[in-house]
Amino acid sequence: MIVSKEGNMDKSAMKALENEIIAALKEIYDPEIPVDIFELGLIYEVKIKETGFVEVDMTLTSPNCPVAESLPVDVKNKIESVEAVTEAKVNIVFDPPWDKDMMSEEAMLELGFL
Repeated sequence: MIVSKEGNMDKSAMKALENEIIAALKEIYDPEIPVDIFELGLIYEVKIKETGFVEVDMTLTSPNCPVAESLPVDVKNKIESVEAVTEAKVNIVFDPPWDKDMMSEEAMLELGFL
């Protein structure tokens, strides 16, 4: 995951906010796979602005994912629940397409791929 930062927010405050957002994302699980969306590699980019605006590029395990409509809303709401976040925008992208190689080692271990 790439985290880009805009503005002049103190580096330690920006890092703390980044960690809080990641922790929030790790609370959201794919309904068909018992692994959180962050470890699954569904989060491609998180852009944090000094104003507290957060923009996320994420994908789904497939374009026909049964939660294609609800998962982005869950991600937006979870990010906006982080205290320093003023607003979040979630973009669904399919380039590059998701595959199991995007999962973290932790996710692969959980699913028995290691």
